[in-house]
Formats: sequence, structure tokens, C-alpha cells
Amino acid sequence: MARSAGSRRHAALECHRCGRNCLTSPRDQGVLHGDIHHDNVLDFAERGWLVIDPKRLYGERGFDYANIFCNPNYGVATDPDIFHRRVEQVCSLAGLERYRLLQWILAWAGLSAAWFLEDGEQADIDFRVAELAARALGIALAAG
Repeated sequence: MARSAGSRRHAALECHRCGRNCLTSPRDQGVLHGDIHHDNVLDFAERGWLVIDPKRLYGERGFDYANIFCNPNYGVATDPDIFHRRVEQVCSLAGLERYRLLQWILAWAGLSAAWFLEDGEQADIDFRVAELAARALGIALAAG
């Protein structure tokens, strides 16, 4: 999805604002993996499912789940129905508050977009996920 510089800037500011709000009012803190996504959760057959490549962070549990929403690919991550089902599943299975998880998703999408743009890459998935999370939170992001 092509976005104007102005709409990207507006989305990034909303992501930053949301992240700042989450970081200044932490809840349910503990040790985090820090890089949970589909390529870091592997089936080791007899050893079972294992999570690799931990970043060893400390923070709010909800942060650890946000990264999975920008993965594994554009089609899955940006489909509104899949997005909302995933939000409900994670909230139910992890015991997280929906609104708070959506805030972390919005913040993470902005952080991820910044990393991609800094590397000269596209951040279409991240901006689309930010849009989905913002819409679910009742926050309007500028289109196009």
C-alpha cells in the first residue's frame, strides 16, 4: 500500500504516542523473549516446540505478543478478519486485555516500520497493521 510521507508521519506519531503511553504505565511486567515471531518458534520433534533467539528483555507481557501481528507475511498480517481473530485468540489464551494488546500492536508496528525504513526497505505490512490496530482502538490514521 503506497502511503504519502504525511500519512506515514501521522501514523508514526500515533504509534509513538501509543508506545509512550504503554511504557509510562506498565502492567504485569516480567522477563520477555523480545523477538517472538513465526521464524523463532520451531518444532524440534522429540524436544517439542521451542522458542529460539531470545533478546532477554524485561517489560510488560503484552509487548512480547505484538510482534506476531506483523508476521508471517503481508497476506496473513494485513487481512482484517485474520487480524481480529488473532487478537481475540491471543487475548483469550494469554489472558490479556484486548485494548492494551491493541495498544502494544500499534506501538510495535511503528517501531518495526521505523527499522525497515531506516534500512531503506518497505514498511507496508507494518503501516497496514498499525492501521488495523488503530481502527480497532478508535484512532483515525490518515489514509494514502
